[in-house]
Amino acid sequence: MLPIPIEEAWEFFSSPKNLSKITPAQMGFEILYVSGGEKAYAGQIIRYKIKVLPWVTMHWVTEITHLKEPFHFIDEQRFGPYALWHHQHHFKAVDGGVEMTDEVNYSIPLGFLGRLAHWFFVGREVNRIFDFRFKTLEKLFSREK
Repeated sequence: MLPIPIEEAWEFFSSPKNLSKITPAQMGFEILYVSGGEKAYAGQIIRYKIKVLPWVTMHWVTEITHLKEPFHFIDEQRFGPYALWHHQHHFKAVDGGVEMTDEVNYSIPLGFLGRLAHWFFVGREVNRIFDFRFKTLEKLFSREK
């Protein structure tokens, strides 16, 4: 739970520019293009550059496919490192703040080799990214500053 109103949570999470604040620095995350301005909307295209390995940089394009302010939005990969990327962001007002839930469904390309990569590296990396986000959000929105 974040100790902020749902409107403040929505304002932060629905702005693509804030992604870099909650992404580990070693990923070399850089937004290259955002269609239609700073506020998320269904149909918005966002193009990034990320390091999937220290020596491998990839371009990643996502689209905001669904959005209902201030309750949820979904981003889906159009081009990038995954065979499938479907990320749901849900926000629910609760006593004392907002409950934010991420649901990520993804798959890795390359069949058996992709499954091995997931087992050895990718699964842990995805978990590490979301652990980093959780800790960063706690710091950003802590009322004990």
